Amino acid sequence: MDEIPREQLTGALRRGTVKKHVAAIHVSGKLTLLQRKLSNVLLLNAYDTLTSQSRHQIDARTLCLMIGYNSNDMETLKQSLRGLAETVAEWDMLDEKGRQEWGVSSLLSYAKLKGGICEYAYSPALAEKLHDPKVFALINLNIQRRFTSGHALALYENCYRFIRTGSTGWWTLDLFRRLMGVDGSSYYETYKHLNAKVIKPAVAEVNKTSNIILTPDTRKMSRTVTHIRFRIAENPQLAILDIDDGEGVRHGPVYTRLRELGVSDRLAKQWLTSHGESSVAAKLDYVEARSNVKSKVGYLSAALEGDYDGEEGRAGEQAPAHPRAAYLRRVLDAIKERTPTQRDADKRLFVSQLTENRAREDFSRHGWLSPLNAARIIAFWGEMSPGLFDDIAEGDPALAGGS
Repeated sequence: MDEIPREQLTGALRRGTVKKHVAAIHVSGKLTLLQRKLSNVLLLNAYDTLTSQSRHQIDARTLCLMIGYNSNDMETLKQSLRGLAETVAEWDMLDEKGRQEWGVSSLLSYAKLKGGICEYAYSPALAEKLHDPKVFALINLNIQRRFTSGHALALYENCYRFIRTGSTGWWTLDLFRRLMGVDGSSYYETYKHLNAKVIKPAVAEVNKTSNIILTPDTRKMSRTVTHIRFRIAENPQLAILDIDDGEGVRHGPVYTRLRELGVSDRLAKQWLTSHGESSVAAKLDYVEARSNVKSKVGYLSAALEGDYDGEEGRAGEQAPAHPRAAYLRRVLDAIKERTPTQRDADKRLFVSQLTENRAREDFSRHGWLSPLNAARIIAFWGEMSPGLFDDIAEGDPALAGGS
């Protein structure tokens, strides 16, 4: 699905979804795609202690990798953090007693980079709203990573919270333009332009990329479109991306081991539900046996999603020496040095060389850790970066020779 390296991720950051209050969803229309993704990851990282701690921290390089920046591109990260601090959040809603509440706050009250750490904070009022469990949408970061358009991600965020009612209800075009971040543009005052450049492309990407299907309807006064709404249905092909928060797995020994390792509650339940206790236990044994791993949680994530212990499905003592793992780790190192634009071009070029549907589907699911395409991936990167594997001890020659 995505090539973002995962070796450095910590427990809280491996949560699959984050509760995002409507107040947060409705404020960030003018954010770029990367700023919007950054906002979601920062909220995810802080969510468990959102109301109990006044400030939060995350490793800056890990943050860059999760968003899709080059891990050394601190200037872009600074610009994006500045954008979040300068963006105003505004909410207007009813409280539990039916009283109207209006509020305004910057998205981040401050952010700073020091010693490789990003520290940031939310205003107390906004933190309370972000943590409110009564009104929220579940923003799935696995789905978020699929989006390539800021308008599409903004539309998804603003529509997904209405999945249970099946419709957003009617929005005025002025409100819709604000949600999409195109208010103030005379070009988008014309519905024809708004529809062609924003609505149609965003709907198409949401329907292709996410776990919902949107159908827009319009309302006219005379011949002028004045309102828009989106009917919402589940996308059965991608519904698997939703997280099952089953409670039963919490009582098992594997869940306890995951939590002791530093895996978040939500992620531990997700892994056990998706992979099964025996598979997770085997990968735990595999990762814990590796003394040179700095982030065991990040490596466990990669082992589960990329099958680092080989196709035999064993996490035994031979796994660390498997030549395929060495080659693929080198591939991930190379990808870290690429810009987001280069990464996208690399994926498109590689997919264009896959003629089998099965191979395409496996790459779509696992990205550069696709087991079915391992030989092709190694050959591809050997051509892309001559000498990339020169210092790796010889292993299976088929790994570097295509399939």
